[in-house]
Amino acid sequence: MMRRRAAQFALLFLALAAGAQVFQPPTEFQSGYTLPATPVPPPRADWLGWLDVGLLALALILAAWLALRKRSRPGVLLLAVGSLLYFGFYRHGCICPVGSVQNVALAMADPGYALPVTVGLFFLLPLLCALVVGRVFCAAVCPLGVAQEVVLLRPITVPSWLAHALGVLPFVYLGAAVLFAATGSAFLICQYDPFVLFFRFSGSAAMLVIGIGMLLVATVIGRPYCRFLCPYGALLRLLAPLTRWPVRITPRTCVNCTLCHDACPHGAIHPPTPEEPRPRGEGKARLVGLLLLLPVLVAAGAFLARQTSPALARLHPTVRTAEQVSLHGAGLLAGESNAVIAFEHAAGETGILYAHARAIQRRFDRASWYWGGWIGLVIGIKLLTLALRRRRTEYTIDQGACLACARCYPSCPVPADGPPEVAAPEGSAR
Repeated sequence: MMRRRAAQFALLFLALAAGAQVFQPPTEFQSGYTLPATPVPPPRADWLGWLDVGLLALALILAAWLALRKRSRPGVLLLAVGSLLYFGFYRHGCICPVGSVQNVALAMADPGYALPVTVGLFFLLPLLCALVVGRVFCAAVCPLGVAQEVVLLRPITVPSWLAHALGVLPFVYLGAAVLFAATGSAFLICQYDPFVLFFRFSGSAAMLVIGIGMLLVATVIGRPYCRFLCPYGALLRLLAPLTRWPVRITPRTCVNCTLCHDACPHGAIHPPTPEEPRPRGEGKARLVGLLLLLPVLVAAGAFLARQTSPALARLHPTVRTAEQVSLHGAGLLAGESNAVIAFEHAAGETGILYAHARAIQRRFDRASWYWGGWIGLVIGIKLLTLALRRRRTEYTIDQGACLACARCYPSCPVPADGPPEVAAPEGSAR
């Protein structure tokens, strides 16, 4: 145990030390010149992109074999470290399935953007894998998840009410990422990735602080980014309950010993439900009330989000430039911004700029309705799932929340070998 913790501290220290050496502010020029952003990582040959796809597919197959067939926690952890080194530090975290959500959204909204086939495969392969063998991508392939896994030292339990509330955030973040990517405004997931700075050894000081803070939180809370922020994790959470071969605590009969529940740091194992008498019709009345509330939440979310459309549109560089050019022309802008200077040097026509900005604003007006309605729908469905009380006679894995990390396997006292298991009640973990 002490050796494992020492190794985890060493990994964290080396990552932070390496980052500290390269997180230097850029040179400031007295002339006001601003250094252009350099693409990170640089473009690669097409065959290297296909190599990455092949390695991703191989890693997913190995993760499924180790987690479901071999049931090997050391094997899963070893593969996870290999994925962290390659997809994280060597490939600088790009392209990754998490960020590919934005490329897909932009391709669907903008006919002029051609989605690379390799990027589309990075987006699809973990999702298809979730339908077959669960979230093995999160277990041992995603460098963002592995970065949190290796620093987890002494996990504490997040209260269920707080976990349910924070569990809505990944879906909200997913909607925001799709909104900004589809309108060509920003790739939020990549811009605010708390771990990619360690992979690239470059980035802003603010994101470095956020990344360090996230890693510190991850030492006591199991994978906080994966569970409470990751937008790709939201998609996997929707698909994993449909998996063909789900993760099982033990291949034999559960003895309700609580050990697996105590070993899971992700809140993915639910205990048996107590036998409590309930007034007849109480659950049905609550369910009907929430079903009637659902369209109200969707409409309210859409309306409120629509009110934020002008502010959201200003995050698009074209809309922001048009606003600054307009203020400058009216004499209301103190000095000249870089955007105004660049526009004047390019001899741009204000009429074309304003027309383009208005078109983008209209796109935001439409998209904000969908984003707000999505948020209302997510909140409504969360309330419905909390109102539905499922009877459990033994400890049950929540396949949507299970990250297939294999942490619960060593804690189970039931041997993996032996005669075939006894058929368990429907919907229970075996």
